[in-house]
Amino acid sequence: MAHLLGAERVGVAFPTRTVFESISLGLEDGDRIGIVGRNGDGKSTLLRMLAGRLGPTSGRVTRRGGLQVGVLDQQDTLDQDSTIGHAIVGERPEHEWAGDARIRDILAGLVGDLDWHARIGDLSGGQRRRVALAQLLAGDWDVLFLDEPTNHLDVQGIAWLAEHLNKRYATGRGAFVAVTHDRWFLDAVCTGTWEVHDGQVEPFEGGYAAYILQRVERDRMAAASEAKRQNLMKKELAWLRRGAPARTAKPKFRIDAANQLIEDEPPARDPIQLAQLAATRLGKDVVDILDASVELGGRTILDDVTWRIAPGERAGILGRNGAGKSTLLALIAGRIRPTAGRVKTGKTVKIAELTQELAELREHEDDPVRVVVSRLKTSYETGGKELTPGQLLERLGFRSGELSTLVKDLSGGQRRRLQLLLILLDEPNVLILDEPTNDLDTDMLAAMEDVLDSWAGCLIVVSHDRYLIERVTDHQFAIVDGGLRHMPGGVDAYLRLTGSGSVASAAGPAGRPSAGSGSGAAEGEASAASSSLSGAERRALEKEAASLDRRLAKATTEREAVLARFETADQGDFDALAALQAELAAVDARIAELEEAWLETHEGLEA
Repeated sequence: MAHLLGAERVGVAFPTRTVFESISLGLEDGDRIGIVGRNGDGKSTLLRMLAGRLGPTSGRVTRRGGLQVGVLDQQDTLDQDSTIGHAIVGERPEHEWAGDARIRDILAGLVGDLDWHARIGDLSGGQRRRVALAQLLAGDWDVLFLDEPTNHLDVQGIAWLAEHLNKRYATGRGAFVAVTHDRWFLDAVCTGTWEVHDGQVEPFEGGYAAYILQRVERDRMAAASEAKRQNLMKKELAWLRRGAPARTAKPKFRIDAANQLIEDEPPARDPIQLAQLAATRLGKDVVDILDASVELGGRTILDDVTWRIAPGERAGILGRNGAGKSTLLALIAGRIRPTAGRVKTGKTVKIAELTQELAELREHEDDPVRVVVSRLKTSYETGGKELTPGQLLERLGFRSGELSTLVKDLSGGQRRRLQLLLILLDEPNVLILDEPTNDLDTDMLAAMEDVLDSWAGCLIVVSHDRYLIERVTDHQFAIVDGGLRHMPGGVDAYLRLTGSGSVASAAGPAGRPSAGSGSGAAEGEASAASSSLSGAERRALEKEAASLDRRLAKATTEREAVLARFETADQGDFDALAALQAELAAVDARIAELEEAWLETHEGLEA
């Protein structure tokens, strides 16, 4: 592969802080790199330095002659007086850009809902961000540097961007580097991950799931002293392997090491125990939305919505920007009343909302975190254990030195975590989270998910972070054309319904052939098998691989049949739903066993 650019013993220092002392790394044709790390550790600084926007204090950054570099900044650099069309295609004649299939795809994927002649200055921040991304992708670049490209994109937009990047770099020419906290996106597009920590940049193979696997192994081998952080990573790895085993398909490292690490790790949460605790705290009635419609400004936002929220239900809400997700949350919380229909709330229900406005912190702005915590209740029960507020703060990633910081001086991520602490200590039994991942890095997202795993009550989540939705909720609902639909098939089913298409099952950097690909896929894999296998051994593995493909296809069909029965089941018949859930769990367990065997078989063919 051709070398594109590299950093040689580079250091970056500011008057009050040294970010990097001496790092060396390179970028080659075909590289698709995701940068992860804690907020403030230097991810954006690294990206700006490699892109040529920031000069190093020491060392040098080299580039291939004539290299074309495109950069998506977090800052808004668009001309406020320009139009959308001019910002994206400039002075190019219409017949030229309209005849380019790539440009048409970009326009449809990012700005298809906007007025082509609208003034940039009249757009919202999210709309301007989409225009800036479209402007960048419309250009011809050897290397793309993307700083938080998924910001302001909904689930469909993120899926489109992942699919676009996979197609754009399918030939192995060019490269991109992305800083993002969207873990699903990292898994969908990246072939490598750079972790920025302690002034270093450590490379890992594969996307987010593969990075977690290698990181846990690294910490175990080094006997890392950060036991709590390691346990969080083990727990997340256990979920990755149990809930989405295909994400770590065809690894270049031993899968046995991962199995050894997580063999004693329990599931992320016990849904039966949590449901029992929730029923005790809530009773039978939570919130019943019955034939409810909401009109705002003469426009129908929600139309004839019925949803009986069950005790202990953990639901994710999907939908395009502006579809009515926040309106539905306001309806549940009682902040607005339906135009038609009614909302019935149980007598014992206590609702709390984690909003984007951080209203809970306003009265504490001039107080240190330690003082705020001292005013709270002395204990909090989670997962059958009692924790002090200080211990809960520690679980949410606060360090002891940060407790003396004034609330107004906290970073966005720290304020978000403190807001969650204040809400949890108030002991609600229905928790509503509206875009909870804002300002959180991947480590802090894992910490928040760990706390939510043991929280007993109803959990309603609205987020564009697909990974979070799949991680902390058990069911997903979608707002489509003003109606609310149950999505037993999860985010993939929603993307199929809306015609967005999902890249989760496509052959990407960490993908595997689909279960329905038949023996042809097995034969294709086998053709690349190492010659170290004897003929008999190879034929045996090929036969086993073909058998596993057929069994996986059959099990997948059974799963889809169960999900179809979910869609037609009476949502108020909890016994029938429980039986269907048990049947689905059994099918999922069988699929997990078959996928594990698939991994081992193909690892043998590649060994």
